[in-house]
Amino acid sequence: MKFKFYFFIALLMTTLQAQVPAFILSHDGLVDQRAQDKMKQIHDEVKSKLNVNLYLHIKEDNGIDPSLPREERIVMMRKKEEELRSKLVKPYAVLAISINQLYTNILYSKDLDGIIDKNDILDGYVIPLLASKDKNTLFAKTSAATLNGFAQIGDSIAASKDIKLDSSIGSEGKTASTIWRVFMYTVVLIGIGAYAVIVMRERKYKGK
Repeated sequence: MKFKFYFFIALLMTTLQAQVPAFILSHDGLVDQRAQDKMKQIHDEVKSKLNVNLYLHIKEDNGIDPSLPREERIVMMRKKEEELRSKLVKPYAVLAISINQLYTNILYSKDLDGIIDKNDILDGYVIPLLASKDKNTLFAKTSAATLNGFAQIGDSIAASKDIKLDSSIGSEGKTASTIWRVFMYTVVLIGIGAYAVIVMRERKYKGK
């Protein structure tokens, strides 16, 4: 009976692993299935129309001690990036995130130089959602951030060829990130304003 139970668990784990698309090199259980399905649509369309391989590599803990000096961690991260590149099929672009290092990056082959603005994509579509301090879980934030970034990478490559992807999510990702930034700025300004009012009241009372 015990053997059958373990066999069932092993079979179930194998089935679940088999369902993960090949372009997802790692996601550590942090990406929702619906987000994976949408990214697969984008991946397949970019591959068929543009012959570019898109990848996703998410690690909750990449094995590097966050307490190490920053310079040492950067060297180790660069080494991991080179190891990752060696596994990819050119031309490629990969959205890479390491949660424990607070690290995000987009790696791409030389074929895509000047096509992908990684700073714009990361700063506009990925980081605001990952860095949000709200009630949403890490799972929810990572799912949204990866879909946003992955979709924008696909759109950027397609735009360079004057192609509109049928699987594109358009400006929805940018809008969500923009709304979040405006909300956070508003919260900060309200906090500063409230603090100023409290300080002024305290000074007023002390002056009486």
